[in-house]
Amino acid sequence: MKIIPVIDLKDGVIVQAREGRREQYLPLKTNLCNSSDIFQIVQVFWTSYHFDTVYIADLNAITQQGNHDRLINDLMAYFPDLMFWLDRGYPHHEIELKHPSNYLSVLGSESLEDNDILKLKAYSERFILSLDYDCSETLGPTSLFSSPEYWPDNIIIMTLDRVGSQKGPDIDKLSAFRNLYPDKNFIAAGGIRNQRDLLDLEKLGIQSALIASALHTGAIDADEIAQFQAKKYPD
Repeated sequence: MKIIPVIDLKDGVIVQAREGRREQYLPLKTNLCNSSDIFQIVQVFWTSYHFDTVYIADLNAITQQGNHDRLINDLMAYFPDLMFWLDRGYPHHEIELKHPSNYLSVLGSESLEDNDILKLKAYSERFILSLDYDCSETLGPTSLFSSPEYWPDNIIIMTLDRVGSQKGPDIDKLSAFRNLYPDKNFIAAGGIRNQRDLLDLEKLGIQSALIASALHTGAIDADEIAQFQAKKYPD
């Protein structure tokens, strides 16, 4: 299983995401190291957990209240061997820009409008789609959630109300997507608490997961991560 650690940035600092209530997010407290500095956190991800990919949500950009472009660009340059998945809303002119080779856009449905769906073809599959939910309600264009012709191979199923909670992943929703679209790689996001949750996701055929809180609290440790990442799955 591919485990991808998540970093949420707001107003220049890493914050602890909880249930999608962004106005209430507080600065991160972590057991991983003695600092919440983003460079030190990513260094731990790289050296202690051997992650090869990091997901960053630029909450200012997503909510159209500024961005962390300079910080994130410096981070990508400092860790050239790490792949960064970056969610910063829907940047309307992004496909015209050049990005480093260790960058991949995450386009979240919550940031899209109906007239944006056709534009997804311009990315030529080089992006991660996030289908976003809050309290089981779809966020963004409803038609996108049942239009696989616009989807890339890798799709995040993001349940915001479970993020940073003790609710566990949304097994029912993930199972439904797996059954309807078995040719897609669905990535679980929101509510993953422990090793048991990862095992439950494996049973569904989920091969990738986004994790934040369980890493910072130590509920899932480096040895457990290594065991899951060492597993191989049939094509």
